[in-house]
Amino acid sequence: MSPELIAVIAVIIAAMAFDYTNGFHDAANAIATSVSTRALTPRVALAMAAIGNLVGAYFGKEVAKTVGEGLVSLPKGVSGLGVVFAGVVGAIAWNLITWYFGLPSSSSHALFGGLVGATLFASHGTVLWGSILDKVLIPMVASPVAGFVLGFIAMVAIMWIFRRGQPGKLTRGFRHAQTVSAAFMSVGHGMQDAAKTMGIIVLALYTGGFQDSPTHIPWWVFWTSALVLAAGTYAGGWRIIRTLGRKIIDLGPAEGFAAETVASSVLFFNALVLHAPISTTHTITSAIMGVGATKRLSAVRWNMAGNIVIAWMTTFPAAAIIACLVYFLVRPIFG
Repeated sequence: MSPELIAVIAVIIAAMAFDYTNGFHDAANAIATSVSTRALTPRVALAMAAIGNLVGAYFGKEVAKTVGEGLVSLPKGVSGLGVVFAGVVGAIAWNLITWYFGLPSSSSHALFGGLVGATLFASHGTVLWGSILDKVLIPMVASPVAGFVLGFIAMVAIMWIFRRGQPGKLTRGFRHAQTVSAAFMSVGHGMQDAAKTMGIIVLALYTGGFQDSPTHIPWWVFWTSALVLAAGTYAGGWRIIRTLGRKIIDLGPAEGFAAETVASSVLFFNALVLHAPISTTHTITSAIMGVGATKRLSAVRWNMAGNIVIAWMTTFPAAAIIACLVYFLVRPIFG
């Protein structure tokens, strides 16, 4: 077995571990609102999220291409694979840290930060800062702003349209509607998050010399990325589910429906139109905040929201620092 093949296998195993942690870390994105409003039972919601992730993976190939070729340029061979390995391990470490504290940070930005951090110290490695700005940093700011503003507008519209409705009937109706909005949220999550793992595996295959194209996605990459993400999602990330479902605002079925509808729309637009790998965590959390702000500003627990924003801001550099340390440890092995 050649050193390149061994290194590629190591990167793929690390990518699958990241995919799994991404699933249980980000399961809250798809189901927290539905579970907290009792529109769906936890296990039914998790199963729906897992299936949605599986479906969404097949529509995220453009996002995968952006991750695979648009963020960093690495030397071919074992040394380049060491950079990818260190970047993925850095992202896994940050996922586990934020999961432990119940903070819904972005797995996407942990992955991007890890890749950038490891690449900065790699010989002949280049960070494509223009693409990082266009495809990561601008969407990192724009998607939460869009989620907050659109969540506020959507909730105001719902309150106006149903202002004369009977509360009991409206609650039951929106609980049924949440089944649909949660399903779309799950598909949007798969389009974004499974695609990022696919992009990492493609980057490893290209860097290792096992395929000529930096954008071609083999069929087995689709299947493995989607299935592992779905398995991780089904395992559930209850710490983060509690944070999103209860600790930001007290959600009702109408609020949950509004937040999920807005967040899934933003995810679909970025994946299918802009081909931008955005954070599902940032999008749904900001949508929940926007929806909650329609009650009154004090309805949003801003202390918790502030902790989440701090986690957002530190994710990219923290994962980059961890990946740098990992790279220095593994560089002799991948030298």
